[in-house]
Amino acid sequence: MSLDPTYLEYPHRRKGMDHALYPYSNLFQRPQVAWPDEKRVAIWPVISLEWFPMVPSDTPFRAPGHMQTAYPDYRHYTAREYGTRIGLFRLLDAFEAVGARISVACNGAIATRYPAIVEALAKGGHEIIAHSTDMNGTIASGLAEDDERALIAASLDALEAASGTRPRGWLSIARSQSFNTPRLLAEAGLTYMCDWVNDELPYRMATDAGGIVNIPLNHELSDRQIINVQQQSVDSYATQIRDAYDWLAGEAAAHGARMLPLHLTPYIMGLPYRIDAFEGLVRWLTEQPGAWFATGGDILDSWSAGQ
Repeated sequence: MSLDPTYLEYPHRRKGMDHALYPYSNLFQRPQVAWPDEKRVAIWPVISLEWFPMVPSDTPFRAPGHMQTAYPDYRHYTAREYGTRIGLFRLLDAFEAVGARISVACNGAIATRYPAIVEALAKGGHEIIAHSTDMNGTIASGLAEDDERALIAASLDALEAASGTRPRGWLSIARSQSFNTPRLLAEAGLTYMCDWVNDELPYRMATDAGGIVNIPLNHELSDRQIINVQQQSVDSYATQIRDAYDWLAGEAAAHGARMLPLHLTPYIMGLPYRIDAFEGLVRWLTEQPGAWFATGGDILDSWSAGQ
């Protein structure tokens, strides 16, 4: 039985990459990047602060970490809520102890349901990145363009109303996008996104609505991937982050500055049997002479100034 000829048809296929957002670029052949004060590695902590509705919508897909058992799934709902009640503040304490400002990717629902959280983030001088409306606000190419545009606007409006500042950056749930997302983010006035994970430095994208920068938020080194998916210990997580830093710092000495994201989940890393090891990791990173703790906006501004 042969395939229907249309099975192999793909409207976005072209020579090179299957899109025209940016040209291919070899990291090791680009002009070297320099961070402030001759630092070698930008440490970019990003906490995903999420609100999970009790009932998953599953449209266009179910978000990772969403409810899993029959309604009402209090087991998973309250485990996620642990992050907003306890885990977040342990992580903030770890960073504030070393004077680091970080990025928090925040659902719009967090701002409306838990205004005290936004107040704490503002007081600490941390950056808020828009992270959809809530964990039913997923994006994929099955989502109508107008619905996606409205979802982006609703997220930005809720966070601006609570914090007084409109976010500059965007992180999609599960880093998932439609073919329209980069254009719609640029159209909404966002200056950077974090969804594409194919690099260790920012890079520019061109869309019909203007340009936008992608700051890659590494997935393989996230606490969810290492601790929840791969079922490794927090000590193994800390070792892998240290190894990554050492490698990037050595590479930066020859090829210019690098970037090490720390993607964190409050209800995973903020547990009492993990936070001590994490605090030790943060202190170790702070002690490295080439390390620069930065927000996404800090990285964007420094990188853009050198382009």
